[in-house]
Amino acid sequence: MALQPENFLTGEWKRTIDDRHRITLPVEVASAVTDESGETIVTKERYGCLSLWRAADWQERQNQGVALIQQKIQSGRMEQRWSEVQRLGRLLSTRNRTVKLANRSRLLVPEGFREFLDVPSGGEVILVGAVICLEIWNPTAWIETLRDDMPDFRSMFETLSG
Repeated sequence: MALQPENFLTGEWKRTIDDRHRITLPVEVASAVTDESGETIVTKERYGCLSLWRAADWQERQNQGVALIQQKIQSGRMEQRWSEVQRLGRLLSTRNRTVKLANRSRLLVPEGFREFLDVPSGGEVILVGAVICLEIWNPTAWIETLRDDMPDFRSMFETLSG
């Protein structure tokens, strides 16, 4: 399945994590990452960054990938790669969680994800539309990423749009 985003998510917003580890998302963005059942997938992307995806879309894509890996294991094609398979399994076990947004726009950051984001209660986060998902960034990690990625913007834009 090719991911077909209904919305082209762009934008940048500052938010504060409240004392109960909640972040209020802009309503229009929250609806773009919430599926018909009201579910969102929160994933660990890179240290200091979480992302939100429509649950049904994410799950279908992940299920297809897992099914391919299972076929390779069953056919004996992964015998020499057990350490990689185990590493992948550990990451799959902890990488994402299905959540429901309260009032359709407030995310309770799950335990385990709070530490990965590394922003304390009362701290600020940066929400960034990443076209196909919404990212939640630790501000320091976001600035470092911008510093690394921004010089390549023009050539990336021209390559992807050309």
